[in-house]
Amino acid sequence: MSRHSHTRRKATLAAAVASATALGLGGLLAGQSAMAAPAPQSVSQSVGAHAGRTAVQQAGLGTTVAAAPSVTQAEVLRRAATWLTANNGGPVPYSQTKVWSDGYRQDCSGYVSMTLGLWKPGPNTVGLAGDRSLTTPITLGALKPGDLLIDASGDNTTRHVVIFEKWTDSSHSSYLAYEQRGTYGTTHRTLTYGLSSGSEYKPYHPVNISDSTTPPTASWPTLRNGSSGTDVKSAQYLLRSRGHSLTADGAFGSGTETQVKAFQQANGLTADGVIGPNTWSALISTVKEGSSGDAVRAAQIQLNAQGASLTADGEFGSATASAVRSFQQSKGLTADGVVGPDTWRTLIGS
Repeated sequence: MSRHSHTRRKATLAAAVASATALGLGGLLAGQSAMAAPAPQSVSQSVGAHAGRTAVQQAGLGTTVAAAPSVTQAEVLRRAATWLTANNGGPVPYSQTKVWSDGYRQDCSGYVSMTLGLWKPGPNTVGLAGDRSLTTPITLGALKPGDLLIDASGDNTTRHVVIFEKWTDSSHSSYLAYEQRGTYGTTHRTLTYGLSSGSEYKPYHPVNISDSTTPPTASWPTLRNGSSGTDVKSAQYLLRSRGHSLTADGAFGSGTETQVKAFQQANGLTADGVIGPNTWSALISTVKEGSSGDAVRAAQIQLNAQGASLTADGEFGSATASAVRSFQQSKGLTADGVVGPDTWRTLIGS
């Protein structure tokens, strides 16, 4: 090989490594980063993100990223709490350009990477949301300790990820979470990210958490004009529970479509008259022993469709609670007798 050819080969290899490094740091040069790059690392560290792996292998370096070790829910939360006091008794400062003494970036995705035991300095927010070897999309009702809520849209000033700890009450209107945020650093506080209709925050389950229940696979059915059956009747009862006047006859006609559009418009949804996942999520309400009304009737007829023998009277008594617990146990859900978002989705989607 001529000296000139050898020089060109070295330049090509260097360009490939540089390109892979930039991708591994979240695509900074292309403006794709969830958070800015950390302080300079060795090539083996900085090309750690999955996005850069293929380019490096093609360059002949053979670099790969080991699978993350299994962690428990308790371990994720314990690690999250360490950064609250790691800075001489105070929180780890937020930075998009610095790496903490443990080797992880001091931004939100670096913090989450630390809690999950991922490679250092950590994948970015887009990687956490999009890489199915790291996370799996779930529903809000399936959130367990250690799961994530991620906004992977926008740029490095708007993207964010937080660690779910637990719901603050049975209505699931807010939750406790750990996060690494600008100005404040590591915090542990009550949040509502992702709970409003149309939020860019979506829930994800880290695949290397070893002790959480596998998220249910049932999905919301899509109902429209012409549909019929138990799911339609449940939707009609739920619309009635939200103040809409219609007959719960299990037939999706023009009258039901009109009420669906009115509900959607009132709740900031696309008013197309079709009941899909977003409309279902807005329609349901948590019911439990002592509750009464049309939302309870909707749950009772769904339980009956699953084999229960309840009187659909709209009264959530001990028999209904027992039927709910039996259904939850059969589906691998928390058998608490409460019909919340996850139980609703599994009831209607099964």
